[in-house]
Amino acid sequence: MKIQATHEYNFPPEKVFTALIDPAVLQKCIEGCERMEKTGEDSYDAKLKIGVAGIKGNYIGKVRIAEKKPPESFTLQAEGNGAPGWVKGTAKIQIAPKGEGSELQCDADGQAGGLIAAVGSRLIEAAGKKMLNDFLRKIGEQLKRWM
Repeated sequence: MKIQATHEYNFPPEKVFTALIDPAVLQKCIEGCERMEKTGEDSYDAKLKIGVAGIKGNYIGKVRIAEKKPPESFTLQAEGNGAPGWVKGTAKIQIAPKGEGSELQCDADGQAGGLIAAVGSRLIEAAGKKMLNDFLRKIGEQLKRWM
């Protein structure tokens, strides 16, 4: 499943980039994220509680930040397993100056298997789009709190 999203922020790319690679900010902005612990340089263990179409569950997984080119781009890689199945995905993030702020472009690709996949690709894609848009909106809220 491929998802794209664009979001504008009233903050320069440097601030947006810094927020997006901060594990405390990620934990607050990723829906259902109960824990984000650093395990190495740009690597984290995560615990999430999420659901799609009535299939809810806990996922234990790993998050990794790769291909960092501050403040322009990076790739977020995530994978997790839980009772409802497994999820795996990557999100390529690009941040560009726009006026006095910045514009973020996200190209994400994800897969799911197990019971969660039984709800169908359209429902999973709709849930993924909602989670991505909520995440980008919450990043903006966190940036406002920092200032």
